[in-house]
Amino acid sequence: MFILTINGKEKEGAYSVTDDEGEQIIYLFQEGDDAIRYAMMLEDNGYPEMHVIEIEDEVMIKTCELYDYKYTVITANDIVIPPETDYDFI
Repeated sequence: MFILTINGKEKEGAYSVTDDEGEQIIYLFQEGDDAIRYAMMLEDNGYPEMHVIEIEDEVMIKTCELYDYKYTVITANDIVIPPETDYDFI
């Protein structure tokens, strides 16, 4: 799996999206190419330069569950478009 962070600020948190209920959702990409494309779309929308980090599936999911972070797995069949609002990080 892959997550996104701001380049140079990897220890400050992972990229997340605020859902309609105001909760932050971490995107966990199954494919590195999809994470890279999404990062490029974010940057095209004015976000800071992003860094794609590969992580172990089980470790990330267990970490999210341990800290009660909401997450969603983005598969190769999913289409996600960055929101037009400010970026968020958990």
